Amino acid sequence: MTTTADEAAEITDTAGEDVGIAVDYAEILKRIPHRYPFLLIDRGEGWVKNTSMVGIKNVTFNEPFFNGHFPENPVMPGVLLIEAMGQTGAVLMSKSLDADVEGKTIFFMSIDGVKFRSPVRPGDVVRMPVKVVRHRGDIFKFRGEAYVNDKIVCEAEFAAMVVESPK
Repeated sequence: MTTTADEAAEITDTAGEDVGIAVDYAEILKRIPHRYPFLLIDRGEGWVKNTSMVGIKNVTFNEPFFNGHFPENPVMPGVLLIEAMGQTGAVLMSKSLDADVEGKTIFFMSIDGVKFRSPVRPGDVVRMPVKVVRHRGDIFKFRGEAYVNDKIVCEAEFAAMVVESPK
């Protein structure tokens, strides 16, 4: 289920309990400044204010990084998995703060405990549940994981903050 930029759709589980709101591509473009080829999430699922969101990345063979990483054995660079989790956290953060994104950017502050478990390849769908560990004001600390076919491929803790953009 997806949303338009002006409306949000509730996602419910089989028991009928609310499990969050879907975030579509248009809202992601509104919430973070990243654009092709560096926009690394296609949509969000299960957004819960100040709590969590699942970012979704559909990995295709025509991703620009596969030309050099590695042509005969294409693997998504691990640093881009971390960036995709960070972008998921930035959307979660922006939407939770209902931040006026004009003139502001969300930046990484720290990245800790990174573990890469398995490579991500063309055709994979990466699901990235990102949870808020704590937040105070415009600073959030997250725990993120990335999965392909229910198998964990990457995990990390990271922090981010809202920064005024230069004029």
